[in-house]
Amino acid sequence: MLEIKKITLYLVEQTLKTPFVTSLERVETRESILVHLLDEEGYEGWGEVVAFSSPWYTEETVKTCWHMIEDFLAPLVLSNQITHPSECTLLFNGIKRNQMAKAGLETALWDLYSKRQDKSLSTLIGGTRNVIPSGVVVGIDDPNQMLATIEKHVLDGYQRVKIKIKPGKDIAIIRRIRERFPNLPLMVDANSSYSLDQIDDLKALDPYHLLMIEQPLASDDIIDHAKVQRELHTPICLDESIVTYEDARRAIEMGSCKVINIKVGRVGGLTEAIRIHNLCQEHGVPVWCGGMLEMGISRAVNIALASLANFTIPGDISASSRYWEEDITIPEVCVEEGYISVPTAPGIGFSINLNRISEVMKQKKEIVKQ
Repeated sequence: MLEIKKITLYLVEQTLKTPFVTSLERVETRESILVHLLDEEGYEGWGEVVAFSSPWYTEETVKTCWHMIEDFLAPLVLSNQITHPSECTLLFNGIKRNQMAKAGLETALWDLYSKRQDKSLSTLIGGTRNVIPSGVVVGIDDPNQMLATIEKHVLDGYQRVKIKIKPGKDIAIIRRIRERFPNLPLMVDANSSYSLDQIDDLKALDPYHLLMIEQPLASDDIIDHAKVQRELHTPICLDESIVTYEDARRAIEMGSCKVINIKVGRVGGLTEAIRIHNLCQEHGVPVWCGGMLEMGISRAVNIALASLANFTIPGDISASSRYWEEDITIPEVCVEEGYISVPTAPGIGFSINLNRISEVMKQKKEIVKQ
């Protein structure tokens, strides 16, 4: 029985080593909410809320998530007896959406539960890999700088490169990348910056042998993506459109994509992420684990998730040093020859760097069981 007696929220902020630019936003500093759980027997669990400070990726923000956890979700966890983290799906069912707020608490429960079971999170959820391949993301920038950045990542051994694109900043840079790296596993992410009227622009990417085009159309669309996928040889990958298991089921049935990106925060937690993984595996749809400029706690959860069998494409799980001068976990996430080792210690497999948290903390709130 998981009887939680205290939930502590930490608002932290770190500066990215280099700004990260997409078609929608430029991110220079990253706020996150860290969730710490303590149960009646002294076991601890950590989670991370991956919403951004502004609502450019989804409607959630750091402030809305703090409000939802403090005023609605935390009281539910503290006032109910929970035997397994998967019960959060039903427990939170009365609260619409707010997936990232829910995921922050739910993943903390998974960490605590797996520590109580004395098992690594990967083992507990059925992971089959000891190492996972690591991919990396390159934001929109000057083309020469993008090529230099890709060159560095290739030398570092990353197994796949993803670049951000938008109309007018797409085919020219892709052509240059292909001239320099003809065999590089390469994919592009449009973050919903194209419309159905621009299908010819998307078809023009077919000759460049991309792994996939991620989320070209609107973030809430499944129907028009199916129309585009019928016209393209390049697989479409859905990201923002897949918020629930039912979204994934409909997208697969309609032929809206050939690949799905699974983000724990976007789909409301690890339980739903595993369900979507299993659904895709049953239908022969490969999946990969997307990134959210996370700090170490969420990155650790992603590593465990990506150890499942159907994660056959390198995800956006890169080294901590890619983004931060110092991360909040010990050890930091490291990439060696293009791979990340899956932790074997109980829980997420990383210790928490409390000194670092105290250095970057902006706000703290303790919520105690009444």
